[in-house]
Amino acid sequence: MKRRSFIKSTTYAVPSASIIGTQYNQISSIASAESPKFKAKFAPHLGMFKHHVGDNPVDQLNFMADMGFTAFEDNGMPLRDIDTQNAMARTMTQRGLTMGVFVAHTIYWKEPNLASGDTTQRAEFLSEIKKSIDVAKRVNAQWVTVVPGHVDLRLDIGYQTAHVIESLKQASAILEPHGITMVLEPLNFRDHPGLFLTKIPQAYQICKAVDSPSCKILFDIYHQQIQEGNIIPNIDLAWEEIAYYQIGDNPGRKEPTSGEINYQNIFQHIYDKGFKGILGMEHGNSKEGKSGEQAVIDAYRKVDVI
Repeated sequence: MKRRSFIKSTTYAVPSASIIGTQYNQISSIASAESPKFKAKFAPHLGMFKHHVGDNPVDQLNFMADMGFTAFEDNGMPLRDIDTQNAMARTMTQRGLTMGVFVAHTIYWKEPNLASGDTTQRAEFLSEIKKSIDVAKRVNAQWVTVVPGHVDLRLDIGYQTAHVIESLKQASAILEPHGITMVLEPLNFRDHPGLFLTKIPQAYQICKAVDSPSCKILFDIYHQQIQEGNIIPNIDLAWEEIAYYQIGDNPGRKEPTSGEINYQNIFQHIYDKGFKGILGMEHGNSKEGKSGEQAVIDAYRKVDVI
C-alpha cells in the first residue's frame, strides 16, 4: 500500500515549544493599534503572514488578531506537538480567535478506502477519528475535516455510497457525545482527480442519510466553482447541511478579488441568511512578500459583510 498523507499540497512546520511566543512580542510595534475586527469570521492559516512575523505560530496568531481576524484554521494541527497545540490554544483564547477545522484522518488520494467497504480501512478511519477528539478538545475545535478518499473503480457508485455512509454513521456515533462535527469536503476533479466526493448535492445526500449533527458539509467555494458552479443556488439548496465554508478565488486559488468569483455577494448572501460561522481562508497569496500579505488583508476588507 502506498504511503499516504494528510494534505499533499501543504507542508507543516512543527516548531519547538521553547521558542513559542517570543518574536512578535519583541516587534509588537508593527501594529501600534489593533485594526478593526472583521464582521465575518474569516480564518487565516499559518504561513499566510510569515513575512510580517516569521514562522512562530503564536506570533502569527497574535498578528492575525491584531489585523482584526477573529478565527483561525490549521489542517495540520494533529501533527504539531502537544506543547505547541496548548500554546496555540492559550493564545487563541486570550486573543478571541475561534478555532476552525483541522484534518481528522489520513486521506487516500490515489486508492479507495471508505468507498471500498474494506473493514480494515474503516477501522483505521474510525481509530483516527477517535484520536482527533483529544486534539479538538485541546485546541477548542468544534469541526474536523473528512475526505472519504478515492473512488473504487470496481464497485458501482451505489455500493460505494452505502459503504461511505456506514463509515460516517459509525464516526458520528463517536463524535456526537463530544459535540464535534466532521465536515465532508467535496473536492474538484481538476486538482484532485478520482476522488469519491466531488459535488455538493452528493454531500447533501450523504449527510441526509447519516442523519447526525456530527456529519455536515464543508462548502469550499473554490472547489465548487470549478466542479459545478451555481454557487449561491447550491448554497441555498444544501443550506441546512452546511456547517463550514472555505475560500479561494478561481483561477489560482488565491485571495478574493484576485479571480472571477463575486465573493462580496456570496458572503453577504450567507450572512443575511443567518450564517455567522467560520469562513476558512484556504488559499495562497496572489503576490509575494509583505505587500502580498497586505493585499490579502485589503481584499478581505473589500469583501467583508456589512
